[in-house]
Amino acid sequence: MAAIKKILISISLPFLLWSVTIETVQAARLLLSPPSGTFAVGSIFETAVFLDTEKQAVNMVDATIIFPPDKLQLVSPTTGQSVISVWTAAPIFNNQTGTIRLSGGIPGGLNVNRGLITNLTFRVKQVGEPVLVKFSNDSQILANDGRGTAVLGDVQNGVYKLILPPPAGPIVSSETHPDQARWYPEKNIIFRWTSLDPVEQYSYVLSRDPVENSDGISEGKNNSAIYKNLVDGTHYFHIKSLRDGIWGGVTHFAVNVDTAPPAEFPIDISPAERTSSKRQFVSFTTTDTQSGLDHYEMKVVNLTANLVQAAEPGESFFIETVSPHALALDFGTYDVIVRAYDQAGNFREITKRLKVVNQIFEIVTGQGVKISRAGIIPWFWFWLLMIILIAGLGFLAWRVSHWHRQIATRRENKELPKELKSKLSELKRYRQKYGQLLLFIVLIGSLLTTHQTSAEIIDSVQLAPPFVSSVSRDLSNKEIFYIGGNTDVSNVTVLIYLQNLQTGETFSAKTVSDTKRDWFYRHQTFLTPGDYLLWNQSQLGEVLSPPSAQIKMTVQQTAIQFGASRLSYETLYLLIALGFLLIISGLIIFLIYHIHQGRKKQKLFAKEFQEAEESIRRGFAVLRRDLEAELKLVRRLNPSETEKQRELQLLEDLNSVQQHIGQEVWDIEKALE
Repeated sequence: MAAIKKILISISLPFLLWSVTIETVQAARLLLSPPSGTFAVGSIFETAVFLDTEKQAVNMVDATIIFPPDKLQLVSPTTGQSVISVWTAAPIFNNQTGTIRLSGGIPGGLNVNRGLITNLTFRVKQVGEPVLVKFSNDSQILANDGRGTAVLGDVQNGVYKLILPPPAGPIVSSETHPDQARWYPEKNIIFRWTSLDPVEQYSYVLSRDPVENSDGISEGKNNSAIYKNLVDGTHYFHIKSLRDGIWGGVTHFAVNVDTAPPAEFPIDISPAERTSSKRQFVSFTTTDTQSGLDHYEMKVVNLTANLVQAAEPGESFFIETVSPHALALDFGTYDVIVRAYDQAGNFREITKRLKVVNQIFEIVTGQGVKISRAGIIPWFWFWLLMIILIAGLGFLAWRVSHWHRQIATRRENKELPKELKSKLSELKRYRQKYGQLLLFIVLIGSLLTTHQTSAEIIDSVQLAPPFVSSVSRDLSNKEIFYIGGNTDVSNVTVLIYLQNLQTGETFSAKTVSDTKRDWFYRHQTFLTPGDYLLWNQSQLGEVLSPPSAQIKMTVQQTAIQFGASRLSYETLYLLIALGFLLIISGLIIFLIYHIHQGRKKQKLFAKEFQEAEESIRRGFAVLRRDLEAELKLVRRLNPSETEKQRELQLLEDLNSVQQHIGQEVWDIEKALE
C-alpha cells in the first residue's frame, strides 16, 4: 500500500506543479504612471500606460481607459514609442464621454517588465478631489500560447488631485465660505483680499470658469465684495491688482454653494409597515445633485406608551445610521424619521408610521386558521362559521336597514319643538357674542406679546424662532405627541405652546437644543381629541425670539377613555367581533343540539308508528278474515231478503273500516314527513 501511494504521488506531483505554474502566470498587469499627483487647473500633465507581462509572453493588448470629462481633457495620446508594433486601429479617444481605446498586437509575443504602451496628455479643466482615471472591466491581455488565453490579473489606476493655481495676485479669503474644497448652504458670499505691496486699483469678476482672467476694468480700491443669491454650484472669484500702471497676476478662489436638500426618497419597512414581527428592517436611499450625500440619521419615536424617556438637555436627537437599519421594537405604534444629509449640511426628512401588533390570526397551511395562542380551527369549521356569520350579518343588516327606513319615515316632515328652537337660537347668539370677544382678547394679547418681545429683541441680541422639521400631525388620542427641529445656535431653550381650540386650554413645555442645534420634545401623556394650535419660541437667557408660525393639528378620536385607562377602537372592535363569534357559536351549538334531539325523537316516533301500523294491519287482516268467513256462510245458505241485507251491510262495513284505517295511516305518515 505504501508503494502504491509513493507511485501516485510521483505521478500527480508534476501535474500539481504544472497547475500551480499556470495559476501563477495568470497575472499580467496594466499600469498608469504616475498613480497619483496634484495638478493645477489650466495645467497639462502626462500619464504613461505600461504593460507588465509577469514573465510570460503576450501578443495582444485591448484596453479601455475611463476619465471624468468634466474635470480632464485629453490633448492627444502618443504612440511613437510603444511596445505595440501593430495597432488594430489608431488610438480612439472621446472627450465627451471620457473614454480612450487602445488595441494592438505584438507579433511573436513579448515578455517585458515595464513596457510602454502609450503616453496620455491631459489638460486640467476643473478642480476635483479625488479624480479617478481607470481601466474598464472589459480590458484584456492575451497570452502568446496559440489559444488566446486572457491573462490580465491586475490593474493600477490613477488617482489625482486637481486644484486651483497658486495665488499670483492679492491674497483672497471668504468669511462665509472659507474652505475652497467644502460645500456651504449660504447663497450670499463675502470676499476679502489684501496685497503685500501698495496697489492702485483692483479688477475682479465672479464666474463659473475656474481660470478666467478678469477683464482689466478697475473696480476701485475696496478690499471686499459681496455677491447675493447665487445659484447652486461652484463659482470662482478672479482678482488682480494694478501696480505702477501694470496689471499683475490673477488669484483664483473657489466657492461651492448648495442650498437644495437631497431628493425625496421612500422609506421601506420590512416585513411590512404593520407587522407582528418584533424585528424590522428599515431601508432608504436617495441622491444629491450638487455636493453629494454625506450621511443618514434616524430617530424612532414611540407613540403608544411612555416607554421612551424624554431627551435630556444636550442629548442628540438623531443617531447616524446606514441602510438597511435593523430595529427590534415591541408591540406599539412608532414614527420612523430618517434624515438624509448632503455635503453642505442640508437635509431631507422623511417620516414613516410603523405599527407592531400582536398577530391574532395566522394561516396554517393544510390545517386551518390559528387564533393567537388558542389553537387551530380546521378549515371545515372555519368556512362553516364564516358562512353562518355572513348569513347572520346579512340578515341583521337587512333588519337594521328596514328599521332605519322605518325611523326615517317616522321622522320625516317633523320639526323641532319651539322650546328647543328657542334654546338653540340662544346658544348660537351666546357663541357669536363670546366667540368674538375671545378672539378680540387673543388678538390684543398677541399684539402685546409681540410688542414686548420686539422691544426685548431690539434691546438685546435677536433670536430666530426654532425651526420645526418633525411633528406628529397625523395623531390620535392613543398616540404620543412629539415635535422636533433645530435652532440657530446650540444650547438654546425651546418653549413649546399647544392650545386646544375647543376648550381654550393651553399648556407649555420646554426643551434644550443639543450641540448639533437639534431639539426634540415628546409629551408624556395622551392628548384629548380636538383641534390644536401649536407654536414655539427660542429663549437664550432673558431674551425671547418672536413666536413661530402657528401649526394647526388635529387629534382624532380613536380610543375610548375610562378614567386613566384607554380602550382603542381596534381593541373594542376585536372584543365586539369576539362577542359576535361567541353568540354565533352558541347559536350553532343550540341548533345542532335541537336538530340532533329532534331527529332522535323523530326516529323513535317513526319506529312506534311502524309498530302501531303493523298491529293495525294485523287487526285489519283478522277482521277481514272474520267478515269474509261470515259472508261465505251467508252466501251458502239460501239467503232470504234479510240475509241479503245482512250481506250488503257486511260489505259496506268492510269497505268503510278498510278506508278509514287507510286514511288514518296516510295522515300520520304525512305528519311525520
